[in-house]
Amino acid sequence: MRQPPGFIDPKHPTAVCKLHKSLYGLKQAPRQWFQKLTSFLQSQGFTFSRSDPSLLLLNTVHTQLYILIYVDDFLVTGNDPAAIQQLLQQLQSQFKLKQLGQISLFLGIQVIQSKTGYFLSQEHYATKLLNDAGYATCKPAPTPITLPSKQQGTNTSPFHDPTLYRRLAGSLQYLSITRPDIAYAANRVCQNMQCPTDQDFRALTRLLRYIKGTLSYGLPITTGSLDFHSYSDADWASDSSDRKSISGFCTFLGPNLISWTVKKQATVAKSSTEAEYRSLSAAASEVVWLRRLATELHIPQKSPTVIHCDNTSAIAIAKNPVFHARTKHIEIDYHFIRQHINSGNLRLVHISSNDQIADILTKPFTTARFSDLRSKLNIRPANV
Repeated sequence: MRQPPGFIDPKHPTAVCKLHKSLYGLKQAPRQWFQKLTSFLQSQGFTFSRSDPSLLLLNTVHTQLYILIYVDDFLVTGNDPAAIQQLLQQLQSQFKLKQLGQISLFLGIQVIQSKTGYFLSQEHYATKLLNDAGYATCKPAPTPITLPSKQQGTNTSPFHDPTLYRRLAGSLQYLSITRPDIAYAANRVCQNMQCPTDQDFRALTRLLRYIKGTLSYGLPITTGSLDFHSYSDADWASDSSDRKSISGFCTFLGPNLISWTVKKQATVAKSSTEAEYRSLSAAASEVVWLRRLATELHIPQKSPTVIHCDNTSAIAIAKNPVFHARTKHIEIDYHFIRQHINSGNLRLVHISSNDQIADILTKPFTTARFSDLRSKLNIRPANV
């Protein structure tokens, strides 16, 4: 390590310090801290989750404890309050802790408790974002992104402050953790981080105006069924610059939305069926991971997880083991969905386009249609 300012040896100004242990702020410090913490937890009987390396589990005959780690922030839960207190005391004996009691804020996410469950919100984060952007008093917009027009793409003048654009776009991406209604718009905004134009910044400000009108919106977590069901969709060749498709899928645990993804596909699809099939494969990967995680959390899935798709041809390809000329160019790894259908982990069900919830993750809509899909995702204000 280089000698710190104010502590430089005048006789050896070019000498470096030899570390006896890791210091906070150095490159290896997070890894060393994680190893020290998890080694202690393993000595107490915890084991790493096979599905999430930041989740550690303790399972005995009568006790289940879970600890989720993000650097030096922890979430601890379980079915035995006495065992939780004992764990906290053990951690306190080894590390300097600040116990905050029942969860109310974690990594910028507000957790509001009620008689019916929890409500996840980032209202404070969104308010700060609007203040930083100078849009605290802007006029709200009804949707996060406008419908495409013929004039779109004509103004390619570089935006004067790319650093500001990147900072705001990154913040919007983090806000989508509890706001899947802005996931598609945030994805579009973040695709132009390298060389944003004035038009790109207008799209970003449109998203800020939508957030202004929906500050209190978030995700409720309530009791209900513990079965997964998922929705998968794709918008074929929607990007006019490279004609790549957009995949969007979301997964519910009973009535609760717990996972969603918006992503531009890596290759150009030759048909809408191929685009939908690739999205189905990505959704299947997410569902398989969630099923494995649920099993570790003692929520075994006794029946196949239903994935809803509005493309009958994509469903037929997934169920048919025969390779046709139209599909032989698709990478082999995308066909793993067939294996999980045959093994009973997944079941594909056709759904009409009007009922396809994942549509909101792949394209812009009119105000009425967008509001309808948003309500089906169960995104609502905190007081409703």
